[in-house]
Amino acid sequence: MLAPKQTKFRKQMRGRMTGKESRGVKLHQGEYGLQALEPAWVTSRQLEAGRKAMARSVKRGGKIWIMVFPDKPVTKKPAEVRMGSGKGNPEFWVSVVKPGRIIFEMTGVPRDLAIESLRLASHKLPIRCRIIEKGDHVKG
Repeated sequence: MLAPKQTKFRKQMRGRMTGKESRGVKLHQGEYGLQALEPAWVTSRQLEAGRKAMARSVKRGGKIWIMVFPDKPVTKKPAEVRMGSGKGNPEFWVSVVKPGRIIFEMTGVPRDLAIESLRLASHKLPIRCRIIEKGDHVKG
């Protein structure tokens, strides 16, 4: 699973997910992509599950890119612990995904196979997504 090797600080604040994405909204490497339509935290486990589903459906053919990286630590306190006594320990890593962001890109496979594999990957994510192609002119 994806996680940063090193961070400047161990814990981060939760932040806000308002607004649309301005960067990472166009296809760069691939011919087909999976674009987020809702804001969410996507965990490294969900990204890995989507990547595996795509790789399995194209029988490890073509090329797949993961265009987001989970670099935000999410902390949790243990079960049945009283209030107070500070923030919990980092439990897992998430990537903040806003509407319009490209999550996966792929190339090197036929159109119908690429669309089917991206559809399978979208079922592994906690948000609604749409499949876009290189020639499409998509607004935000």
